[in-house]
Amino acid sequence: MSTFSYMWRMIRYRPGWYIFNALVWTAIYLMPVVPGLVTKEFFDSLTGHAATGLSIWALVALLVGFALARSAIVYLGFITDVNFRFRAGMLLRRNVLEHILKRPGARAIPGSPGEAISHFRDDVDQSEEAVSWSVDVFGMTCFAVVSCFILLRIDAEMTTLVFLPLVIVIIAAQLATTRLQKYRAASRESTAKVTEAISEMFGSVQAIQVAGAEHRVTERFRKLNDDRRKSMLKDKLMSEALDSVFSNTVNLGTGLILLLAGHKMRGGEFTVGDFSLFVYYLTFVTQFISNFGKFLTYFKQMSVALERLTGLLQGAPAQVLTEANTLGEKERETRAAETGLSVEGRLEQLNISGLTYRYPETGRGVEDIGLHLRRGTFTVVTGPVGSGKTTLVRTLLGLLPQDAGTVLWNGREVDDAGNFFIPPRSAYSAQVPRLYSDSLRENILLGLEDRGGQLDRALHTAVMEEDLRHFREGLETVIGPRGVKLSGGQAQRTAAARMLVRKAELYVFDDLSSALDVETEQKLWERLFSDRGDATCLVVSHRKAALARADHILVMKDGRIEAEGTAEQLLERSESFRRLWYGDEGSSETRERDE
Repeated sequence: MSTFSYMWRMIRYRPGWYIFNALVWTAIYLMPVVPGLVTKEFFDSLTGHAATGLSIWALVALLVGFALARSAIVYLGFITDVNFRFRAGMLLRRNVLEHILKRPGARAIPGSPGEAISHFRDDVDQSEEAVSWSVDVFGMTCFAVVSCFILLRIDAEMTTLVFLPLVIVIIAAQLATTRLQKYRAASRESTAKVTEAISEMFGSVQAIQVAGAEHRVTERFRKLNDDRRKSMLKDKLMSEALDSVFSNTVNLGTGLILLLAGHKMRGGEFTVGDFSLFVYYLTFVTQFISNFGKFLTYFKQMSVALERLTGLLQGAPAQVLTEANTLGEKERETRAAETGLSVEGRLEQLNISGLTYRYPETGRGVEDIGLHLRRGTFTVVTGPVGSGKTTLVRTLLGLLPQDAGTVLWNGREVDDAGNFFIPPRSAYSAQVPRLYSDSLRENILLGLEDRGGQLDRALHTAVMEEDLRHFREGLETVIGPRGVKLSGGQAQRTAAARMLVRKAELYVFDDLSSALDVETEQKLWERLFSDRGDATCLVVSHRKAALARADHILVMKDGRIEAEGTAEQLLERSESFRRLWYGDEGSSETRERDE
């Protein structure tokens, strides 16, 4: 998609606002035409060459009136511009975020979070800036055309000298395009690296302290900032050089015009009113020339922003950026999902066959997995560290992009697992809880409305009521970045409550109880079995409390299912399962980190 097409699609998102904004700013730029003519008449009346019979005070009143009217329209213009700009920026950010959230978690963004934040913030700002300036260019062009017509009637030679700098500005901007794009891209890239470093440092303070790496981390951050300073300096110098070309070219043209006007006035070819009109318009025309050059710069920078945002889409067409889906439709879809499934949509059986995924970097993963889940069953996936248990559930849920395999929900194939396995069909508790620096309530609900005491039931099932009594602020307790104010067990049970508060047909637990003591773990499984009704559960665990309750157990090894059956059957025929079963007591505090 070309830069012009990109801009045009942004304009078409809210054409009414854009047209209204363009009309307002066109009026703002055209309004000086009349005061210029009034100024001419004012000075001609002083010298006895007035074309109208208006008094001096009447002319002054007209000038004041137009000044007040233009101030009022400028105020309106800022309102219309902000409304359009923020809608355009919202469109881009919403579509980028929506695209990222639809992708498998392992491939959501192509680089680091810091780099993605830079795209999300700076490149969107640059895009909306360029679109906003297109309105100014249209209004200023209208003024330039009208003023040019008036000035040509006064003196064609002088008018040519007014617009000659415009040609020079355009040529200078075109010559500087390649270098400007190069410097702007380098500046954005260095800024993204600094943002990434800040994000990593804030998220790893304890690790840095324990490793005694404060000096090395600070030194690396200093080098990144130094690189950013150099790249931004080049970008700034290039931009200032262009601005200097624009302004100085205009100043040169202004000097030539004043010299020529003075000569003509001495020859009696110019009246004082003609000269005042020319000088009055000259201010706005030169502003047009300078601003037109700035727009060309913004437009070229917009092409850099488009390239970077397209890279964030990872192969998806650039048109995704400007798709005009309304937020209202998305909200209705979300509300419909929260109300539950029809009887036909309830999970009766889930069949997985040939499920395969291998990590591109290591070649490890899962291969040819077959699994059958019936409604109301409790299935446990177990195996040694690195056997692929977490990879299996993440691939099933679409958090990893499956390389092969078929997933059937009630006999119907699931085409897009990532969008299908969400509440009310499925709810998931990850191996490593993802918590936010917000209140405990918001971490559990994540914007969901608490209807009919769902939150209280979820807290009870997750064995959280005793913990809440010890929190001074209760559910309003802010748990810090990544839940650092919670213990490992509290973080796991918070994640469990987040899952359980969402009614679902299929609950997927990944190593839910690895950080829990024996008593709390027993309570959790007892309450879960009591409260889940006929929902289906798929659990990753090596703990006896889960294995003993399982209707069916899958034992994995090296990415494949080595054995399956009930606990009694596997104790008889699977050596791997016996080692897990009898070794559980000595490894109850060991937490799996398999891929």
